[in-house]
Amino acid sequence: MTTPLDRLRGLGYELPSAPAPMASYVPTRLVPIGDGRALLYIAGQVAMKDGELLTGRVPTEVSVEVAQESARRCALNILAQIEAAAGLGNVEEIAQLTGWVLSADDFGGQPQVVNGASDLLVEVLGEAGKHTRAAVGTNSLPRGVTVEIAATVVVRRR
Repeated sequence: MTTPLDRLRGLGYELPSAPAPMASYVPTRLVPIGDGRALLYIAGQVAMKDGELLTGRVPTEVSVEVAQESARRCALNILAQIEAAAGLGNVEEIAQLTGWVLSADDFGGQPQVVNGASDLLVEVLGEAGKHTRAAVGTNSLPRGVTVEIAATVVVRRR
């Protein structure tokens, strides 16, 4: 039986360390809901590669494909936050994702961009990775990042 980490490695990714907050907030909040379960709220995660933020407006500065990779890297950070706070093996389901995409005024492909994150979560977590979602275009994101994604996850408490 393969684990989420095995599936992640099979896709060519390594789980990064859970990123520290970039301002005055906590990266996760675990809220008990009974029956040994909890909601894990994960603050907006941004994309980094080799320690550098992935920035640029879609599609005028970065392509949809590059933005999808940014969304996948946001999902990797979400997985890292889950591992740090509750353990990937304790995920019952990803309940909700909210993704923001730095977009040109006439760009309407935000769902296609955020699919990068959604698809990775399903590939790694299977049925537990399926979720509800919002994909929103915006004219500004912190430090010019291309994508930011927040999540709500149902976990079994350790």
